[in-house]
Order: sequence, then structure tokens, then C-alpha cells
Amino acid sequence: MIIGLLFAILAGALVGLQNIFNSKVNERTGSWATTTLVLGLGSLASLTFGLLFEGGQLFNLQNMKLWYWFSGVLGVGVVVCLVQGIKLLGATYAIAIALTSQLVFALLGDSFGWLGLNKVPFTINQLVGVLVIVGGIVVFKFGGSRVSQKSAKIPYPVVKEN
Repeated sequence: MIIGLLFAILAGALVGLQNIFNSKVNERTGSWATTTLVLGLGSLASLTFGLLFEGGQLFNLQNMKLWYWFSGVLGVGVVVCLVQGIKLLGATYAIAIALTSQLVFALLGDSFGWLGLNKVPFTINQLVGVLVIVGGIVVFKFGGSRVSQKSAKIPYPVVKEN
């Protein structure tokens, strides 16, 4: 279980870092060029590591259902939507919303057994957990102190001369 937790933490850190990189690439290009670069380099890296670690077994697909192949197409939507979300909302807010949406969809997928997942009973604890996360996003976005307009316009401290 500890190894699984470490992998999940590392995955979250890598997704956050990748999204920041993607937004920086998007500042110099466009959403589609960013998506092409990200997924193209990702495909090359994946192919290289796959061949290195799995060799010829990499292409042993064992009667995989056709619709499983569309996962890569979903990746295009992920990159494009996150790049735009970060551009419009900022990295922290956009990623928090994306991760919450991912959690809600995973919870629904588990609860209803979507796409061949094993059904996991929905509990009130799961609902409370999701609501706490959503509440955290609301507090993040709308909570905290506001800087007054007068003090926000002053670019440097005012020093009175005698």
C-alpha cells in the first residue's frame, strides 16, 4: 500500500509540473502546437521506455477491445482543456478543479461500475470527502484578504521626507 501511495503522490506532482510546463509552451505557441508537442514527445518517450523494459512484449495486445484505444484521443482533450484552463484561471485553481472533477468521475465510475470497473458501494464518507474538497476550492478562490485598490496602485513604499 505504501508503494501505491508513493506512486499516486508522484503522479500528482508530475501532472502538476507537466501542466505548468504545458502552459509555458502554450505562451509561445498555441493549444494545438502544445498538444502535438506534449503528446508527440510523450509517445516517443513511452515507445522508448516500453521497448527498453518490455521488448517485443510491448506489442502483445491480447485481444484488446477497440474502444480501449481511444484513451490516447482523450489525452488530447486533457492537454487542450488544462492548457486553456490554466491560461484563464491560473495553475492552482485550474488544476484543483481538474483534480476534483477527476475524483468525482472516478467515484461515479467505481459506484456504478462504468467501463468494466468493479462496483464499489457509494458511502456518505465519500460524499463528504468530495464536498470538503469542493469547499476547499471555494475557500481558495473566494476566501482570504483583499488588497485595497489604493495600496495595490502603489508600486513601492512611500517614504516621507522631512
